Amino acid sequence: MRLLVLLMSLAMPLVAWFSQREAFGPSNGAISDRYPTLVVAAGYAFAIWGLIFLLDVLFGFWQLSSKRRNDGAVAGIRLPAALGFALTTLWMPVFSNQRFGLALLIIWASLACLLVCALRLSRDPRPAPGQRWFAWLPLSLHAGWLSLAAILNTAQVIVAYELLPTGNMLPWSVALLAAAALMLLALNQRMRGNLAYVAAALWALVAVYMKQSASELPGAGTAAWVALAIAAILAIQTLWLHLRARPALSVAN
Repeated sequence: MRLLVLLMSLAMPLVAWFSQREAFGPSNGAISDRYPTLVVAAGYAFAIWGLIFLLDVLFGFWQLSSKRRNDGAVAGIRLPAALGFALTTLWMPVFSNQRFGLALLIIWASLACLLVCALRLSRDPRPAPGQRWFAWLPLSLHAGWLSLAAILNTAQVIVAYELLPTGNMLPWSVALLAAAALMLLALNQRMRGNLAYVAAALWALVAVYMKQSASELPGAGTAAWVALAIAAILAIQTLWLHLRARPALSVAN
């Protein structure tokens, strides 16, 4: 299982390299432009994948050591981490081939796997040496970005298959953003204010604001401010969770 985690972490940037060169079909950016929505993020935001892939590869090598064969939470997340990496890899060629329904199932399944990892690591009372930097950080960041990427992907599927009105996308786009807010706040609460998870989510939400504030689609301005409001609420919740935890730590000491 340790070797499988490493191989799957290496597969992601490799397949991404081929995907950006349109080896499997149109690039993600080209498809996104073809099916514009009110919840898509600015193009620069997707550069975060480079950091996520780098940290995931570092995690793959770190957990490979025989010293960490039975390290508590790390041993327990190898299977969901490997599955999450594999599904992230699979999503790229499937999306490029415009199999949007299948791609949507894959990205939500990948998110579920990475959330299992982030939740377990965030609540581990006795983390192994280096676990916070080499396991919690990469997997939480990955989960945080996927939490918004899955919502963005959902909106694109709706537009691609015209499941809901595309002339007036604001009502259902706001509903999607509201669902994203509930998910983010609930998970952040469970993870006691996971800074890496929140950082990735804020990066995505601000990028949605940047993209939509410059968009000419009807309702884009409103969607932009909704995304920014969610970012502000998430940041305030995280600050509150950490401030609330300080007195408990002082009493424990």
